[in-house]
Amino acid sequence: MALAGRVAVVTGAAHGIGSAIAAALAADGAVVHRVDKEPVALDGSAVIAADLTDAAAVADLFAAVGPVDILVNTAGGVVGQVGRPLDQVSPDAWRAVIDANLTTTFLCSRAAAPAMKERGWGRIIIISSGAGLTVSKTGIQAYATAKAGQLGFTRQLAHELGPFGITVNCIAPGFILSNPTTQAQWDGYGPEGQRELVAGIATRRLGEPADIANGVQFFASERSGWVTGQIIAIDGGSAFL
Repeated sequence: MALAGRVAVVTGAAHGIGSAIAAALAADGAVVHRVDKEPVALDGSAVIAADLTDAAAVADLFAAVGPVDILVNTAGGVVGQVGRPLDQVSPDAWRAVIDANLTTTFLCSRAAAPAMKERGWGRIIIISSGAGLTVSKTGIQAYATAKAGQLGFTRQLAHELGPFGITVNCIAPGFILSNPTTQAQWDGYGPEGQRELVAGIATRRLGEPADIANGVQFFASERSGWVTGQIIAIDGGSAFL
Protein backbone atom coordinates (compact mmCIF):
# COMPACT_ATOMS: atom_id res chain seq x y z
CA MET A 1 0.00 0.00 0.00
CA ALA A 2 2.80 2.38 -0.98
CA LEU A 3 0.34 5.07 -2.07
CA ALA A 4 -2.00 4.96 0.92
CA GLY A 5 -3.37 8.43 1.59
CA ARG A 6 -2.61 9.68 -1.92
CA VAL A 7 -5.30 10.88 -4.31
CA ALA A 8 -4.95 10.16 -8.02
CA VAL A 9 -6.74 11.22 -11.18
CA VAL A 10 -6.36 8.97 -14.21
CA THR A 11 -7.75 10.28 -17.49
CA GLY A 12 -8.80 8.04 -20.35
CA ALA A 13 -9.60 5.40 -17.74
CA ALA A 14 -12.72 3.77 -19.17
CA HIS A 15 -10.77 0.94 -20.78
CA GLY A 16 -7.39 -0.29 -21.96
CA ILE A 17 -4.21 1.30 -20.64
CA GLY A 18 -5.99 3.90 -18.53
CA SER A 19 -8.15 1.30 -16.83
CA ALA A 20 -5.10 -0.84 -16.00
CA ILE A 21 -3.29 2.19 -14.58
CA ALA A 22 -6.25 3.11 -12.39
CA ALA A 23 -6.49 -0.43 -11.05
CA ALA A 24 -2.76 -0.59 -10.32
CA LEU A 25 -2.72 2.70 -8.40
CA ALA A 26 -5.78 1.61 -6.42
CA ALA A 27 -4.02 -1.66 -5.57
CA ASP A 28 -1.13 0.44 -4.23
CA GLY A 29 -3.56 2.17 -1.87
CA ALA A 30 -4.38 5.40 -3.70
CA VAL A 31 -7.87 6.85 -3.92
CA VAL A 32 -8.33 6.88 -7.67
CA HIS A 33 -10.74 9.03 -9.66
CA ARG A 34 -11.25 7.60 -13.14
CA VAL A 35 -12.09 10.18 -15.79
CA ASP A 36 -13.12 9.62 -19.38
CA LYS A 37 -15.42 10.99 -22.05
CA GLU A 38 -17.25 7.67 -21.77
CA PRO A 39 -19.77 7.57 -18.89
CA VAL A 40 -19.14 3.94 -17.92
CA ALA A 41 -15.95 1.87 -17.89
CA LEU A 42 -15.93 -1.37 -19.85
CA ASP A 43 -15.24 -3.26 -16.62
CA GLY A 44 -18.17 -1.59 -14.87
CA SER A 45 -16.07 0.69 -12.67
CA ALA A 46 -17.34 4.17 -11.88
CA VAL A 47 -16.09 6.86 -14.23
CA ILE A 48 -16.39 10.63 -14.06
CA ALA A 49 -17.53 11.72 -17.52
CA ALA A 50 -15.88 14.94 -18.68
CA ASP A 51 -14.80 16.68 -21.87
CA LEU A 52 -11.13 17.20 -21.09
CA THR A 53 -10.62 19.36 -24.16
CA ASP A 54 -12.82 22.03 -22.54
CA ALA A 55 -11.03 24.29 -20.04
CA ALA A 56 -14.16 25.05 -18.01
CA ALA A 57 -15.06 21.36 -17.74
CA VAL A 58 -11.56 20.53 -16.56
CA ALA A 59 -11.65 23.30 -13.95
CA ASP A 60 -15.00 22.01 -12.68
CA LEU A 61 -13.65 18.46 -12.52
CA PHE A 62 -10.65 19.32 -10.37
CA ALA A 63 -12.71 21.62 -8.17
CA ALA A 64 -15.06 18.70 -7.48
CA VAL A 65 -12.30 16.15 -6.88
CA GLY A 66 -10.21 18.42 -4.65
CA PRO A 67 -6.42 18.35 -4.21
CA VAL A 68 -4.71 15.67 -6.27
CA ASP A 69 -1.33 14.07 -5.53
CA ILE A 70 -0.98 12.01 -8.71
CA LEU A 71 -2.17 12.88 -12.21
CA VAL A 72 -1.87 10.38 -15.03
CA ASN A 73 -2.64 11.90 -18.43
CA THR A 74 -3.74 8.88 -20.48
CA ALA A 75 -6.59 10.45 -22.49
CA GLY A 76 -5.92 10.66 -26.20
CA GLY A 77 -6.05 8.49 -29.28
CA VAL A 78 -6.83 9.02 -32.93
CA VAL A 79 -10.51 10.03 -32.40
CA GLY A 80 -11.72 7.66 -35.08
CA GLN A 81 -9.42 8.94 -37.80
CA VAL A 82 -7.30 7.02 -40.27
CA GLY A 83 -4.13 8.02 -42.06
CA ARG A 84 -4.59 10.32 -45.07
CA PRO A 85 -2.23 12.30 -47.30
CA LEU A 86 -1.40 15.69 -45.80
CA ASP A 87 -3.34 17.63 -48.42
CA GLN A 88 -6.48 15.68 -47.48
CA VAL A 89 -6.31 16.48 -43.76
CA SER A 90 -8.78 19.19 -42.75
CA PRO A 91 -7.98 21.78 -40.08
CA ASP A 92 -10.82 20.40 -37.96
CA ALA A 93 -9.43 16.87 -38.17
CA TRP A 94 -5.99 18.15 -37.19
CA ARG A 95 -7.30 20.08 -34.20
CA ALA A 96 -9.43 17.17 -32.98
CA VAL A 97 -6.40 14.89 -32.57
CA ILE A 98 -4.17 17.63 -31.12
CA ASP A 99 -6.88 18.54 -28.62
CA ALA A 100 -7.58 14.94 -27.60
CA ASN A 101 -3.93 14.24 -26.82
CA LEU A 102 -1.96 17.43 -26.16
CA THR A 103 -4.58 19.95 -25.05
CA THR A 104 -6.07 17.52 -22.53
CA THR A 105 -2.61 16.98 -21.05
CA PHE A 106 -2.04 20.73 -20.77
CA LEU A 107 -5.43 21.51 -19.23
CA CYS A 108 -5.37 18.70 -16.67
CA SER A 109 -1.78 19.38 -15.64
CA ARG A 110 -2.53 23.07 -15.28
CA ALA A 111 -5.53 22.29 -13.08
CA ALA A 112 -3.69 19.80 -10.85
CA ALA A 113 -0.45 21.72 -10.33
CA PRO A 114 -1.55 24.46 -7.87
CA ALA A 115 -2.62 22.03 -5.14
CA MET A 116 0.54 19.97 -5.66
CA LYS A 117 2.65 23.11 -5.26
CA GLU A 118 0.86 24.02 -2.04
CA ARG A 119 1.49 20.57 -0.59
CA GLY A 120 5.08 20.35 -1.81
CA TRP A 121 4.60 16.95 -3.44
CA GLY A 122 3.18 15.70 -6.69
CA ARG A 123 3.49 13.26 -9.54
CA ILE A 124 2.43 14.08 -13.10
CA ILE A 125 2.77 11.18 -15.50
CA ILE A 126 2.07 11.53 -19.21
CA ILE A 127 1.27 8.60 -21.48
CA SER A 128 2.65 9.46 -24.90
CA SER A 129 3.48 6.88 -27.59
CA GLY A 130 6.29 5.40 -29.61
CA ALA A 131 4.79 7.60 -32.35
CA GLY A 132 6.18 10.59 -30.47
CA LEU A 133 9.69 9.19 -30.64
CA THR A 134 9.71 8.25 -34.31
CA VAL A 135 6.69 7.97 -36.61
CA SER A 136 3.14 6.76 -36.15
CA LYS A 137 2.14 3.42 -37.59
CA THR A 138 -1.31 4.97 -38.09
CA GLY A 139 0.07 7.50 -40.59
CA ILE A 140 -1.86 10.28 -38.80
CA GLN A 141 0.32 13.39 -38.84
CA ALA A 142 -1.49 15.10 -35.98
CA TYR A 143 -1.14 12.04 -33.75
CA ALA A 144 2.63 11.83 -34.19
CA THR A 145 2.86 15.59 -33.63
CA ALA A 146 0.73 15.60 -30.48
CA LYS A 147 2.63 12.67 -28.99
CA ALA A 148 5.97 14.37 -29.71
CA GLY A 149 4.55 17.53 -28.15
CA GLN A 150 3.87 15.62 -24.95
CA LEU A 151 7.58 14.81 -24.71
CA GLY A 152 8.52 18.49 -24.85
CA PHE A 153 5.79 19.36 -22.39
CA THR A 154 7.17 16.74 -19.99
CA ARG A 155 10.67 18.21 -20.02
CA GLN A 156 9.52 21.81 -19.70
CA LEU A 157 7.06 21.10 -16.90
CA ALA A 158 9.62 19.02 -14.99
CA HIS A 159 11.99 22.00 -14.99
CA GLU A 160 9.25 24.37 -13.85
CA LEU A 161 7.69 22.22 -11.12
CA GLY A 162 10.75 20.44 -9.75
CA PRO A 163 11.49 23.13 -7.14
CA PHE A 164 8.04 22.47 -5.65
CA GLY A 165 8.60 18.76 -5.08
CA ILE A 166 6.67 17.73 -8.18
CA THR A 167 8.07 15.27 -10.68
CA VAL A 168 6.89 15.04 -14.29
CA ASN A 169 7.69 11.97 -16.35
CA CYS A 170 6.48 10.34 -19.53
CA ILE A 171 5.95 6.82 -20.82
CA ALA A 172 6.01 6.12 -24.56
CA PRO A 173 4.28 2.75 -25.01
CA GLY A 174 4.91 0.45 -27.90
CA PHE A 175 2.02 -1.33 -29.58
CA ILE A 176 -0.47 -2.35 -26.90
CA LEU A 177 -3.47 -4.44 -27.92
CA SER A 178 -5.88 -2.89 -25.46
CA ASN A 179 -9.10 -1.54 -26.97
CA PRO A 180 -11.30 -1.67 -30.09
CA THR A 181 -9.12 0.89 -31.92
CA THR A 182 -5.89 -1.04 -31.45
CA GLN A 183 -7.68 -4.30 -32.22
CA ALA A 184 -8.84 -2.87 -35.55
CA GLN A 185 -5.32 -1.64 -36.25
CA TRP A 186 -3.90 -5.09 -35.44
CA ASP A 187 -6.46 -6.83 -37.63
CA GLY A 188 -5.64 -4.43 -40.46
CA TYR A 189 -2.02 -5.55 -40.54
CA GLY A 190 -3.06 -9.06 -41.59
CA PRO A 191 -1.13 -12.22 -40.67
CA GLU A 192 2.09 -11.20 -42.41
CA GLY A 193 2.08 -7.67 -41.01
CA GLN A 194 1.37 -9.03 -37.54
CA ARG A 195 4.33 -11.40 -37.78
CA GLU A 196 6.59 -8.56 -38.90
CA LEU A 197 5.49 -6.32 -36.05
CA VAL A 198 6.12 -8.99 -33.41
CA ALA A 199 9.46 -9.90 -35.03
CA GLY A 200 10.55 -6.28 -34.55
CA ILE A 201 10.01 -6.52 -30.78
CA ALA A 202 12.98 -7.86 -28.82
CA THR A 203 10.78 -9.77 -26.38
CA ARG A 204 8.75 -11.19 -29.27
CA ARG A 205 5.37 -10.37 -27.77
CA LEU A 206 2.86 -7.55 -27.86
CA GLY A 207 2.59 -5.28 -24.88
CA GLU A 208 -0.24 -5.47 -22.36
CA PRO A 209 -1.86 -2.61 -20.43
CA ALA A 210 -0.27 -3.96 -17.24
CA ASP A 211 3.18 -3.37 -18.73
CA ILE A 212 2.46 0.36 -18.88
CA ALA A 213 0.80 0.38 -15.46
CA ASN A 214 4.00 -1.06 -13.99
CA GLY A 215 5.92 1.99 -15.19
CA VAL A 216 3.29 4.35 -13.82
CA GLN A 217 3.49 2.68 -10.41
CA PHE A 218 7.22 3.45 -10.29
CA PHE A 219 6.85 7.07 -11.39
CA ALA A 220 4.03 7.57 -8.84
CA SER A 221 6.01 6.15 -5.94
CA GLU A 222 8.35 7.71 -3.38
CA ARG A 223 11.18 5.72 -4.97
CA SER A 224 11.10 7.92 -8.06
CA GLY A 225 11.52 11.18 -6.15
CA TRP A 226 14.79 12.08 -7.91
CA VAL A 227 13.57 11.05 -11.36
CA THR A 228 11.95 13.80 -13.42
CA GLY A 229 11.78 15.04 -16.99
CA GLN A 230 12.32 11.50 -18.25
CA ILE A 231 10.79 9.70 -21.20
CA ILE A 232 10.87 5.91 -21.00
CA ALA A 233 9.84 3.71 -23.90
CA ILE A 234 8.02 0.69 -22.54
CA ASP A 235 7.87 -1.26 -25.77
CA GLY A 236 9.50 -4.66 -25.34
CA GLY A 237 12.57 -3.37 -27.19
CA SER A 238 10.74 -2.34 -30.35
CA ALA A 239 12.51 -1.44 -33.56
CA PHE A 240 10.30 1.48 -34.54
CA LEU A 241 11.68 1.91 -38.05
